[in-house]
Amino acid sequence: MNSIKQVPTRVKSRRTEANLGAEREHFDKQQLSSISKAINSTETPVKEKHARRIILGTHREKGAYTFWSYALGFPLASSSILSWKFCHVLHKVLRDGHRNVLQDCMRHHGSLVEVGKLWTHLHDRYGQLVALYTKLLCTKMEFHAKHSEIPPNLEVTDEVLERTAGTDINNVFQLTVEVFDYMDTELRLAETVIRQLNTSIAISTLTSGQCRLAPLIQVIQDCSHLYHFTVKLLFKLHACLPADTLQGHRDRFHDQFHSLKTFFNKARDMLYFKRLIQIPKLPDAPPNFLHAASLAKHVKPVVVIPDEDEPEQQDDDDDEPEPLIEVSDVSTSSLQTQPQLDIFDQAFGPPNGGFDDRDLQIESLKRDLELLRAELERVKAEAQRYITQLKSQINSLEAELEEQRAQKQRALVENEQLRMELEATRRRNAEHESLQTTFIEAEKRSQATEQRYNKLKEKHTELVASHAELLRKSADTVKMLSATQQTQEEVERTKQQLSFEVDRIKQEADMKLEEQKFEMDKLKRDLEEKLAEVMRIKATLQSSEKTSEQMNSSMTALQAEKERLMRSVTEKEAELSSLRQAAQVQQSSLQQERERNSRELGELQSKLQEKTSLEDKMKQKLLEEQFALLQGTITEAESIIQDAAAKVDDPLHIRCTSSPDYLISRAEATLGSIDKVKKGHADYLSNMGDAGGLLRALTQFSHLAADTIINGSATAHMAPTDHADRLTENCRSCASQILDYLKDLKAKTTLQRADPASVRIIVQKILHLGQELRPKGMDIRQDELGDLVDKEMAATSAAIEEAVRRIDEMMNQARKDTSGIKLEVNERILFSCTDLMKAIRMLIIASTDLQKEIVESGRGAATIKEFYARNSRWTEGLISAAKAVGWGATEMVESADKVVLHTGKYEELIVCSHEIAASTAQLVAASKVKADRSSKKLSVLQQASRHVNEMAANVVASTKTGQEHLEDKDTMDFSGMSLIKLRKEEMESQVKVLELESQLENERLRLGELRKKHYDLAGVPSEQVSEGNGETSLLAHPASMSPKPSKPAIMKKPALAQKPSVPPKTMFK
Repeated sequence: MNSIKQVPTRVKSRRTEANLGAEREHFDKQQLSSISKAINSTETPVKEKHARRIILGTHREKGAYTFWSYALGFPLASSSILSWKFCHVLHKVLRDGHRNVLQDCMRHHGSLVEVGKLWTHLHDRYGQLVALYTKLLCTKMEFHAKHSEIPPNLEVTDEVLERTAGTDINNVFQLTVEVFDYMDTELRLAETVIRQLNTSIAISTLTSGQCRLAPLIQVIQDCSHLYHFTVKLLFKLHACLPADTLQGHRDRFHDQFHSLKTFFNKARDMLYFKRLIQIPKLPDAPPNFLHAASLAKHVKPVVVIPDEDEPEQQDDDDDEPEPLIEVSDVSTSSLQTQPQLDIFDQAFGPPNGGFDDRDLQIESLKRDLELLRAELERVKAEAQRYITQLKSQINSLEAELEEQRAQKQRALVENEQLRMELEATRRRNAEHESLQTTFIEAEKRSQATEQRYNKLKEKHTELVASHAELLRKSADTVKMLSATQQTQEEVERTKQQLSFEVDRIKQEADMKLEEQKFEMDKLKRDLEEKLAEVMRIKATLQSSEKTSEQMNSSMTALQAEKERLMRSVTEKEAELSSLRQAAQVQQSSLQQERERNSRELGELQSKLQEKTSLEDKMKQKLLEEQFALLQGTITEAESIIQDAAAKVDDPLHIRCTSSPDYLISRAEATLGSIDKVKKGHADYLSNMGDAGGLLRALTQFSHLAADTIINGSATAHMAPTDHADRLTENCRSCASQILDYLKDLKAKTTLQRADPASVRIIVQKILHLGQELRPKGMDIRQDELGDLVDKEMAATSAAIEEAVRRIDEMMNQARKDTSGIKLEVNERILFSCTDLMKAIRMLIIASTDLQKEIVESGRGAATIKEFYARNSRWTEGLISAAKAVGWGATEMVESADKVVLHTGKYEELIVCSHEIAASTAQLVAASKVKADRSSKKLSVLQQASRHVNEMAANVVASTKTGQEHLEDKDTMDFSGMSLIKLRKEEMESQVKVLELESQLENERLRLGELRKKHYDLAGVPSEQVSEGNGETSLLAHPASMSPKPSKPAIMKKPALAQKPSVPPKTMFK
């Protein structure tokens, strides 16, 4: 028999390498299978055996390289369930994997953060959980990477915790804060999961619920250790620091204690956790850190994971079943020799290099086993679904059975009462045979009573069924409301994140602007230094010119002296012959001096030429630097315009809106900047050494033009289709024309002929479109707004005076026509109405004074009419508010007149009081828009507004009191009714109550629709209002260019002498 010792060494090494390669391949295949089956998009919990194989793989390869190499290939951004299960597996690997797993996971920390940010911005229930889970995992990895002494499973002794905290109290304080943050992320995830699930038995036993609940096992394990760490660290802090300093730590610990206790109690009640984990119980009250002896009472909570006694069912492809070989006929001797044959086959391979029949049988049995497993899973799922349906049906049937039992009990009681009455009647008939007819009638009444009882029983059954249906609808409404509230919370968080991003972008823009300003200042300083150097060269040149002039003057003087001497020598040659030699010597010296002066003049001229050439070079360098600065500014302007043009077609920009007025202001400012650019261009062409004016003009022009393009596109989002298309096309054309103009300015060849005329034309087109889109109001010219404000204020004051006069007349008439309690009620109501009118009159006076103060402080050098025309929106708001107050006063008088004459309703007077209070509030709001907060007249106006509200409340109170005094209440006497009669009256009363409730609900729906229509009419452009009811809107509210939700439009009121065009009410009877 061959032995493994007889195999050559070379053959053994090759077989060993082949075995290692096969083993590694088998390991990779097994890990891939386990990872793919543990992390998928099916809404089922991760199976424990798959996670355990992944964890054993990390221990085998001493790291998580294989896990991350396969995990990075998952499309985490496409499925929230896939991301949730990935986080669950990663949590288990961090807790129970090899110690090197933390280092491998930290390399992918950024990817995990990106996945969390992605699901934070997506509205998905699992997406919210994934965002919280990724934040928990990142916090966990950062904590354990910083404190390497504490493993990710948090299972350390108190000595290790003490050594990690150290003796420095600052380190202990910081470690406590980090443990608090760690605990917060754990509890936030647990609370979100439990909030999304219904904690009933049916939810916790379904696979969808278990998929969410499964990761909470690791959360419970982490929280128990973190709670123990927090208690230990806080006691250590209180031993070193005063109690007042740690008040915030104690408050935070108490909040976490109560949250953790609530979480443990809820999890302990769920059936899912009862067989998987033993959750510890926390004490009733948190530890008292102010008393050091309380540390001895602290008991560390211990989480116990019970061992599973039942073997796992082999239902995966990666399970390796035992060889299905018949061993009944194999002898003991053959079994003893089998290991040696296996070793020989392992070294040299199977005989004949192929598979025997047993391998084929094993493969076929494996396939059959997989089919049976799939069928078994399908049958289990079907059975589970049937069980759930049957349980729900059993619950509903039990509820119906209880209801039937209650009805049966009531029927038995009533039958017993009827039976007792019947027996008494029979006894009386037996005693008094003469009253036989009375007995027959009583029997008939008993039968009729039974029939009525049966009818009442049927009616009661119908009412119970309708009541149950209403309860179910109410529960659905509550669920929808909670979902809506949660959606609003997510929207608020998204808004906060967007506002944070906007602030960060603004800060970056400000930093870039500061850097550009610094560069501009540096260039200006260099330019000033170079200009100073040029001035010094010019001064040197001037001094050289002066020296040359002096030399020329001296040469002229010498020449004159020479001529004079020559004349003197010629005239006195005979007499001065002795002096001729001296003259010759003098002449030679003068010649030498002349030559020396000529040489110096030549040197000075060469230096002058050198300085002139240097000055020309400096001028050329200055021109090049100015042109380079101009090109840089033009490049920045092009990027600004291109960014604005890109936003026109950006889908995210569709939600942004703007008003035609703001677009007009931007377009006018752009036209003004075009003139400045043209002037700066002309100045630069005349003096190309100074481009400062053109640079400033271009910077302003680029920002204003980009504003015009962006706001033009935003205005087009709310404009009619024709105007929107034209406005969008003009914005694109404006961007292209500006870029062409900047391109001409950027090149030296086209700099001279660059002309912004085409840009001006297209901006003027945008301005005209904005003016066309501007609301037309009531066809009032801007210069008439000021007069109209004064007229409306005067008309409102006159209406108030007229109302007071009519109330006095009604008072006198009521005193003549009525007396007694009616007169007292009428006087009280009319007195309260008079007080309300006086308060409104004081409010109008205070509003007029504040309006004058606003006009005087804000108009500057302009006239009052110009101020009103410039602030037309505010002016139209004042006009609308004044009309509303006057109309309310008129309606109040009409309602009071009807109440006094007993032809109207008290409710009309109450509604008018509320309407006047709302109208005065609108007037105060319109006046406060432009008022100074420290203005005394503003405080007077606010005091008057509060007084108006008090008087309106007095009117409502007086009306209700008078109504109660005048209404007659009938006393209810039911002493003469029998039991059946009382039940009949009770049913009729219930029917009437239901009818009135139905009418009330219908009227409320109608009121809601009327208010919606009112708001629509108040907020649409004037053209749509004129098409709807033939009137023109006085105040159109343009949409704000901000993406924030705008406030509801101020409701309009008709003219003073008119009533609002509301359709007549439908009376429900």
